[in-house]
Amino acid sequence: MTDLTPHPRVLVVGAEPFGRTTGTGITLSNLFGGWPADRLAQVHISATTPSTDVCRHYYALDPRSAPLDYCVRRLLARDPAGGTPAPGSASTAPSWQGRLRQHMRAMADLSPLVVPQGLRRWARRYRPDVVYSVLGSVRVMRLACGLARTCGVPIVPHFMDDWPSTLYADGELLGLGRRAVEAGLREAVQLSRSGLCISGPMADEYRRRYRIPFAAFMNCVDSAAFDGYRERPEAPGSVPVADGLEFVYVGGLHLGRWSALARIGSALERTGSPRPPARLTVYAPEHDLGRYAHAFADVPTVHLARSVDSAEVVPILRRADVLVHVESFEPELARYTRLSLSTKLPQYLAAGRPILGHGPAGLASMRHIGTAGAGLVVGEEDVEQLRRRIAQLCEDPLLRQRLGDAGHSYAKVHHSRQEVAAEFASHLAQVAGAAQETRS
Repeated sequence: MTDLTPHPRVLVVGAEPFGRTTGTGITLSNLFGGWPADRLAQVHISATTPSTDVCRHYYALDPRSAPLDYCVRRLLARDPAGGTPAPGSASTAPSWQGRLRQHMRAMADLSPLVVPQGLRRWARRYRPDVVYSVLGSVRVMRLACGLARTCGVPIVPHFMDDWPSTLYADGELLGLGRRAVEAGLREAVQLSRSGLCISGPMADEYRRRYRIPFAAFMNCVDSAAFDGYRERPEAPGSVPVADGLEFVYVGGLHLGRWSALARIGSALERTGSPRPPARLTVYAPEHDLGRYAHAFADVPTVHLARSVDSAEVVPILRRADVLVHVESFEPELARYTRLSLSTKLPQYLAAGRPILGHGPAGLASMRHIGTAGAGLVVGEEDVEQLRRRIAQLCEDPLLRQRLGDAGHSYAKVHHSRQEVAAEFASHLAQVAGAAQETRS
């Protein structure tokens, strides 16, 4: 019997390897940070070069193991408009070209996957106690379930957003895509003793939906992120705002977030005369800055800064006067994000800066800001209400300090990596231990 204390042997199965360039990669790197090298391995299906900071044992599945998927992705990569939309967000691609791309992606995802015997032997030799996966597609579900059956161990699924409700919900391939998602989820749940979710509200809903236990584990932050939150060191690439406050947003502009940010920019223009008392500085991925820059061309209160890497985020957050978190009000996109909790929210809270939230009030991320007592949330598409909340934050330094202190204190209790990662390891060990007892 394998010794499970305090870390079981985990086989991570996913599309992308560990890394710090995506929200999911950052979350996984923080949760598995410090895991013993001989007890963590990963199978991934992308051609991305993996980082060895957290995991050293990888098996990169040749993309040609799924020939149709391989060909379709190469074809779509040549199309500048072929960026992957959010599952279920057909409203963002209403043209016939957009619909065609959706059907092509579904066809590729559902196409046969050849799992090499070499991978099966590699997985058996590794002898995992559990298979952990964020799933997210039919292909990854099939791969994760197949490897769990090969090794005779349970799956621990970790849901980062509510893709089970939205993936292929527009009837792709005459409904075949949706039926494949539902079949894959049934198999994954059957192989699971319990699951994980990115937020408490999602865990509550998924317990009712799938009738197995779910626990909430989101991104966590290192102790260094909590240090010096009262100081304001200069952030790399920042441009000082004379006689005004700096509102800062760090994150992607996709999923309709660019629209909410532009609305905040419009509200800033209406705040104060003759000059607005604040400016919004946006740090976003380079491809997003290029794709959505036109939306801010006539909004002088929004400054599009350069793209930054993950190591630069903490000093940027400390530099801000107010941090901004946004989500789209578009119904299909709000449905996709309603239970999610952004990777950067724990970082925002740890920075000890007040937060301006703008998105549907019922979203888990907006509710999290309120639960932490860390900011002001405008839950409606109302520029005047935004203007009033911005004016409050600009005019009341004691309010800003109180909100920042509350967020910092909340993050120390709920988002500190030392405590969260230890609890995460304990949860996986319990799942693995229960499975061993059943096999015995």
